[in-house]
Amino acid sequence: MADAMVTETPPAASSSSCPATPESLERASELASTDPSAAAAIYRGIIQDDATSADALRTKETAVCSLGEILSKQGKAEELRDLLTDLRPYFALIPKAKTAKLVRTVIDLVAKIPNSTDVQLALCKEMVEWTKKEKRTFLRQRVEARLGALYMETKDYQTALALTSSLVREVRRLDDKLLLVDIDLLESRLHHQLRNIPKAKAALTAARTAANSIYVPPAQQGQIDMQSGVLHAEEKDYKTAYSYFFEAFECFNGLDDPKTVPCLKYMLLCKIMLNQADDVASIIGSKAALKYTGDEVDAMKTVASAHSQRSLKAFEEALRTYKHQLSDDPIISRHLAALYDSLLEQNLLRLIEPYSCVEIAHISSLIGLPLEKVESKLSQMILDRKFEGTLDQGAGNLVVFQPQVPDALYPAAIDTIVHMNQVVDSLFVRSKRIMA
Repeated sequence: MADAMVTETPPAASSSSCPATPESLERASELASTDPSAAAAIYRGIIQDDATSADALRTKETAVCSLGEILSKQGKAEELRDLLTDLRPYFALIPKAKTAKLVRTVIDLVAKIPNSTDVQLALCKEMVEWTKKEKRTFLRQRVEARLGALYMETKDYQTALALTSSLVREVRRLDDKLLLVDIDLLESRLHHQLRNIPKAKAALTAARTAANSIYVPPAQQGQIDMQSGVLHAEEKDYKTAYSYFFEAFECFNGLDDPKTVPCLKYMLLCKIMLNQADDVASIIGSKAALKYTGDEVDAMKTVASAHSQRSLKAFEEALRTYKHQLSDDPIISRHLAALYDSLLEQNLLRLIEPYSCVEIAHISSLIGLPLEKVESKLSQMILDRKFEGTLDQGAGNLVVFQPQVPDALYPAAIDTIVHMNQVVDSLFVRSKRIMA
């Protein structure tokens, strides 16, 4: 009876009893969909196997990728980080190129996990230290480039800029064009975030120069075009910006890249800023854009509708309803703020046009905005000479001056005097000749 009570069923798979063979891989892949934990245990067993033959090393490489996929889907960022640490003895047995590929694959898998930025930062810092000790320059440069992008994501721009500045000099000496394109592009984005547009353009030009001498993958070319569009939009050249965003949209659309939707949003933004809001519906209804319909595209459609109607109320309602899609995107937010100011000025000019003196409170009630905001905007417009007038703050009135038509009499009189002076001078010269 006692023997029966203590008898247990043996585990289906143990991480310590899985040789690095194709059969173990096949068994783990069969369990991956039904029992991911058991599959992960088999993959760990394969990785921990002491076999060092060429076939075993290839099997372990497949096991690392498969285990990483499972841990990424389960959201276990810390376990992925520990996996890279545990793999260091294995990295000593395989070529450096394969090591670099596996490290970058695991870092990419960690990046797929939501809210894992802190883990990615710690992981990249650890790998940079390890690569320095192992003198793996090729891998270190790529991990440092990834670290710079993470610093930018966390808005630590100065640290990211210091890292990329030293890295770009090192890579330029080695003439690694493909990596140089990535780093120059990252530097351009950093300068753009710091509002240093001339340096952002210079870095982008350097990225384009490097890209022209090599084959650039479509995803990377799309990023270059996207950054070009962003910088042209900063200079209010929305027509050129639209063409760049369209090129980037086609690149990303063919790859099913998540950046496709932001590109589509920026295309629609350019049309709105060009006062071509009517084209927005046709772009959204095109075959390429139809599959991306959702809140992001609906937000831009609502803004275009508000702009067409010249309605500040509809514009503000769109900003409130789609706050995440509009205000949280710094590029969209910046250009929409300029668009809102332009729309506000147009509405105010239309409202004050019939008056020579009007209460500011009345204008505020007509436009549906707070009194302080309307008063501040009117003051700014007077200083910018958008119209002639003054604010009588004691009485709470806006006094609008009628535009003065310049009198043509005085300029004509001055012209006549100038011409007469020329005639007299000419006669004086002639008289001197005659007298001589």
